[in-house]
Amino acid sequence: MNVELPFAPVDTVIRRNAGELRVSADAAEELARRIQDHGATLATHAAGRAEEDGRKTLMAEDFDVETVIDADDLTLPIAPVDRIARLEIDDRYRVSMDARIALADILEDYADNVAHGAAILARHADRRTIIDDDVETYFALFE
Repeated sequence: MNVELPFAPVDTVIRRNAGELRVSADAAEELARRIQDHGATLATHAAGRAEEDGRKTLMAEDFDVETVIDADDLTLPIAPVDRIARLEIDDRYRVSMDARIALADILEDYADNVAHGAAILARHADRRTIIDDDVETYFALFE
């Protein structure tokens, strides 16, 4: 599976949680892959909700989002998130703009939580760099 999410915004998310730590490119790549997997899973569940309601369009409420934030407040770009949403669902579904923004917001919060945990793990290992093993260890411990 190709990673649809560019690494630069993911790197930005990690760095805002890293404090004084450096961030390896492998850590950003691993987090981008994990974000993509999580987003595809969420979209599959959202498609199930839309189908139950007899709709072919995913809406923000299908992601359990009541209030959609402004897209300008996001670090993660909307277009790749749209492609992530479509990875595991049929082509017959559409994804509304509010659903794309809602999913990007959810995924950014998810990435912040993982990045924060990875930073704690790097500090605990007495390293000055967050590496892909920190991201993987976070998931091994907390997922």
